Amino acid sequence: MTSTIDPVTLAVIQSGLQQVCNEMDLAFVRSAFSPVISEALDRSDGIYHKDTGDLIAQGELGLPVFVGTMQFGTREVIERAKDLKPDDMYIVNDPYLGGTHLMDVRFNKPFFYEGEMYAWLSNTGHWPDTGGGVPGGFSANATEVEQEGLRLPPVKLFKEGVMDEEIMEIIFSNIRLADQRIGDIKAQAAALTVGERRFTALLDRYGKDTVDECIVELRARAERQMRTKIATIPDGEYHGVAYVDSDGVVDEPLEIDMKIRKTDTDLYFDMSDSSPPCLGPMNSVIATTRSAIYLAVKHIFPEVPINAGTYAPLHIEDPKGTFLYAEYPRPVSGCAAEVSQRIAESVFAALTPALPDLLFAAPAGTSGNFALGGYDPEEDRSYIMYLLSGGGYGGNADADGISNGCSTIGISKTQPVEIVEQRYPVLFEEYSLHEGSGGAGKRRGGFGINYEVTLRRGEARASFVMDHGRTGPQGVLGGSDGDVNKVRVTRNGKTHIPPHLSKEQDIHISAGDRVRVSTPGGGGYGDPLDRDPELVRDDVSRGYYTVEQAAELYGVVLSADALDAAATEKLRAERRVTARAAE
Repeated sequence: MTSTIDPVTLAVIQSGLQQVCNEMDLAFVRSAFSPVISEALDRSDGIYHKDTGDLIAQGELGLPVFVGTMQFGTREVIERAKDLKPDDMYIVNDPYLGGTHLMDVRFNKPFFYEGEMYAWLSNTGHWPDTGGGVPGGFSANATEVEQEGLRLPPVKLFKEGVMDEEIMEIIFSNIRLADQRIGDIKAQAAALTVGERRFTALLDRYGKDTVDECIVELRARAERQMRTKIATIPDGEYHGVAYVDSDGVVDEPLEIDMKIRKTDTDLYFDMSDSSPPCLGPMNSVIATTRSAIYLAVKHIFPEVPINAGTYAPLHIEDPKGTFLYAEYPRPVSGCAAEVSQRIAESVFAALTPALPDLLFAAPAGTSGNFALGGYDPEEDRSYIMYLLSGGGYGGNADADGISNGCSTIGISKTQPVEIVEQRYPVLFEEYSLHEGSGGAGKRRGGFGINYEVTLRRGEARASFVMDHGRTGPQGVLGGSDGDVNKVRVTRNGKTHIPPHLSKEQDIHISAGDRVRVSTPGGGGYGDPLDRDPELVRDDVSRGYYTVEQAAELYGVVLSADALDAAATEKLRAERRVTARAAE
C-alpha cells in the first residue's frame, strides 16, 4: 500500500524521533556519575515498538552494538511485563535475556500517550561494577556467570515513579561502591523521563495518526534502502574467518567461521562451524552475536538509516553448539566488548572480495578493557577505574586507516587523561601513537596507541579482557596484518606478561608499579609494494617507521632523508620476482 504521507512531514518526523533519542543520550551523559558513561559514552537510548520491541529510532550518540541487543532485550521485557502503569520502569542485565554482559544494565520504561500504552523507551549504561570475583566485572577466567556479578531479571525498579527500596538494597548489597552507583541509576532513569516529555511533545504537535504512519513508512523505506545496497553484492557464497586469542582459561584460539550466502536482496549468515562453547568468559549470547552482524553490515552500508527495517534482509542461523550461542551458566563478560568485534571482522573478511572498493582491512577490533580496583588512602575511599582504548582502523581503497580510532562496536575511547588522573590515584606516564603498528599495504593500517599508567598510592587489583594479542587485525588483498595488542605489568622492577597475552585478572599491584598497554594497528589494504614511495617517505619523516622498516616493509630505499628511486625500483622488482617464485 502506498503511503499518503508527504515527504516533508516524513523527514520532519524522522528527525523528531531521532532528536528524542539524542536528548535522552545527552541527559544520560550529562548527569551520569561514572566517567565510563559521562566521558567514554558507553551507553545508548532508543524507542521501541510497544508489542514487538522492534527498533523505531536510536540516538546518534549510542553504541552501535546496542542497536540489536536493546531490541532483543526489550522483547524479553515485553514478554514478562505485567500490570503496566505510567512511570513504571524496569531494570535488567541478564545476558541471556537479550543482553550483552552483566555490566551493561538496561532500563525499560513503558511510554503512555493519552492514557494508552504507545511504545517503550529503553537505554543501556555500562556500570563500572556489578559485583563478581574481580572489581569491574571483567573476570578473565570465570567459568560460570555467577562469578562475573549480579544477574538481574526484568524487575520493576520504579513503580508509578517510586523507586523500590527493597530492590535497591538487593542491588547495593551485591556490588562494590554502591554509594556511587545511585548517581548512574538516577541519570539512567532521568534520561527516559526526558525522552517521555520530548516524545509527548512530538505526538502533541503532529498527532498520533501521522506519527504512526511515518513510523511504518520509515521502516519500509529503511528495508528498501538496505535491499538496494545488498543487491550490489554479486550473488554467491562468501567465507571469512576470525580468531579470538583464547577464552582466558584454555590457552587456545577460538575460531569464528563465517559463511555468507547472498541471494537477490537477502543475506544469509551461517556460523555453525565455529568453535564449541568455551570454559572462559568469551562466549557470546545470541543477542550480541546477531547485533555484531547487524553493526558489521551497517559499517559496510552506513547510509541506510537505523530501525528494525534495516535488518529485515539479514537472516542469521542460530549457531547452537558453538561459543557464539551462550546458554546459562556460560560466562560471557567478553562477549560484547571483544567477541562481537571478531564476528564483525569475519563478516568484513568474507565480503571484501565482493566489495573491494567499499570495504577495508580489519580494524584493531578490541575495546582494551582494563579495570583497576583499589583503595586510595589519601582520599580514604575505594574506587574502580575502568579504561577502554582506541586502535588503528584498516586501510581501504582510498585512504590509509585512521589512527587511535574508536572500536568497531562503538564510539567510545579512553576517557580524557586529566579526568582519569583527577578521579583515581594514577598517573599517565605516556600516551602516544603505537608507531609502526599499522599493517603494511598500498594503503597502510592506522596506528594503535601506547599508554603507561603508574599507581601513585595504595594497593590495587588489575584485570584485563582484551584481544588480538596472538594475531593482529587481518590485512586484505595482499596487505599485512596489523601489530598485536601488548600488555606489560611492572611490579617491583620486574615485568610480567600475561600468559594469555591479552587476558588476566586479579594482578596485585602497589604504589609505583606500572601497567603498559599497546593497542593493535589496523590491517593493510593491497600490496605494500604498490604504495607510493613518497607516502612511505612521509611516514618515515613523521617517525612512523624507521628507514630500515621502510625498506623491509615497502621496498623503499631512503638515504640521507632522500628517496633513492632507482634503488627502490630495483628492490621492489626483486621482491615481486621472489613472491611469484614462491607462488
